[in-house]
Formats: sequence, C-alpha cells, structure tokens
Amino acid sequence: MQENHLAKWLNNELTEAELAEFKKSEAYATYERIRLLSDTLEAPDFNVEQALNAVQNKRALQSTKVVQLHPFKKFLRVAAAIAVLITASYFYLNTLGKNIATEYAENKEIVLPDNSEIFLNADSEISYDEKNWDSKRNISLQGEAFFKVAKGNRFTVETEAGIVTVLGTQFNVEGRKDFFEVTCYEGLVSVLFNGDETKLPAGNSLMAINGELVEAMTPTTEAPSWINKESTFKSIPLRYVLDEFQRQHNIAVSTENVDLDQLYTGTFSNTNADLAMKSISVPSRIKFKFEGNKVLFYAENTP
Repeated sequence: MQENHLAKWLNNELTEAELAEFKKSEAYATYERIRLLSDTLEAPDFNVEQALNAVQNKRALQSTKVVQLHPFKKFLRVAAAIAVLITASYFYLNTLGKNIATEYAENKEIVLPDNSEIFLNADSEISYDEKNWDSKRNISLQGEAFFKVAKGNRFTVETEAGIVTVLGTQFNVEGRKDFFEVTCYEGLVSVLFNGDETKLPAGNSLMAINGELVEAMTPTTEAPSWINKESTFKSIPLRYVLDEFQRQHNIAVSTENVDLDQLYTGTFSNTNADLAMKSISVPSRIKFKFEGNKVLFYAENTP
C-alpha cells in the first residue's frame, strides 16, 4: 500500500486504480470496519472558523509577526479525520477485544480464555470480546471455522446468514457469500436461520444456498474434512467448489464456457494443487490450463 493512500482514502481522493490497489492491502479490511463504526459516532460541535480565530488572536498577542494560516484549515480537516479514526479504533478494539483472520492457503488454531478451541479455515475471520469472555461467550465469524466448545455458559457464533448457539459441543460453521452450513459433530446445536430455530443433534447438518435451505451431507467423520487438509462436497454447485479451491491454494481461478451451477460431488486435496485440479475437472468433465498462479477451467468443447 502506498503511504499516501490512507489520507487520500479518508478524503475520497483515490482514483479507481488506487482504490483497487488499496483494497488488496492487508490493512484495508481493518480501516473499513473502523470507518463504518465511526459513522455511528456523534462528534461534538466544533466551529473551525472560531478555532482558527482563537489561534490567530493568541499568536497576535504573543508576537507582532504576521503568519499565513490558510493551509491550517486543510490540516484541521485531516486532523479531525484522523482523530475520528483513532477514536473509532479505541471503541472498536475495546468492544471486540480480539480480531483474528487467515489469508488464502492458511489455517489457524485459536485457544479461547475458557480453553475452548477454534480452528479457522482459509480466508476467514473471527472477532470476540476477550475482556468480558466469561460472561459473554460470543464469536463473530466471517468464513469457516470448526469449534470445540468447553462446557459453560451459552456459546454463540454469529454470521451474516444465521446464528448458532450451544452450551458445550463440537461443530463446524461456514458462512460465506450466499452459502451457509452448520454441522454438529458432538452434543446439540441450535441454529437460527431466517427467523426459524432448528435443533441439530450430532451427525446432522443444515445448509442454505442463496438463502434457501437445501439437503445437507450427513457427516461420517469426527471433524470436517478440511481439518485433515481435504475439501469434501456432495451435490454442491461447482462455483462454490472453485471458490474453495482458490481459497485453499491461493490460485486465481477463471472459467470459460463452464456451467457453474452443475452439481459437484467429490473431494480435493488442500495441499496438492495439481491433484486438486484433476479431482475437480475429471468428474465435472471440464479441462484446465495452469500457468503461474492462475488456472483456467474450460469446457471440453470450447473452441
């Protein structure tokens, strides 16, 4: 990220190219959350002209030297924006306490204050209030994570699509764009989706695609396959399979004349990209071209 992108972003002065580059930076997501939070803050009334006059009068009393202060107005605008950013950062960090994220092709294991464990899949993020954890065991999740929850007070996982509540159990939650899935591996899980509550005992799943409930795969293992470096699907639209391949291998995916709504059933490796591409292309009856860090999947009849 260029050093001046933050200041230009605050003043809405970035070009489209600069904005696209800034959005790719690791810091952008944090700045964007802070900016959104700052929109809800109410700053006290502040009269820039009065403040400027006060500074000028004070300087006039201290010295007879005339000083040009016209650039000070612009400085005040930037300083005010930075002050709001700092204030929002304080409230944001003190509200959530912890914010942990993974990049493409990266997993993380997190141990919570009550010794509950979270295994965070690639391109995922969690936030929680570490300071008040004993009284409020609440996790905000974007992406996918496997939870081993220690028994105790209610434990809640919030996603954009739905809310999962347990007391102590093992379960997996995936909440991504237009895709939501909860699988219970031990104990009992309560899922609130579209205003309806569903109880999931061990060995059951709930899945929604594009906001509609669909038949979910029955788990046959003690943990999701991605924990063991594999991604498994049963009757899932190919577009979500390719998205997961891109996350797991950090390889840019493009397609040509491919039916992305066709259903895919199978497993691919999260560690061997070549094997994974073959595992996807063969049952889907498509081909692929792999160059550098990009792969093109295309239909066999593509000219």
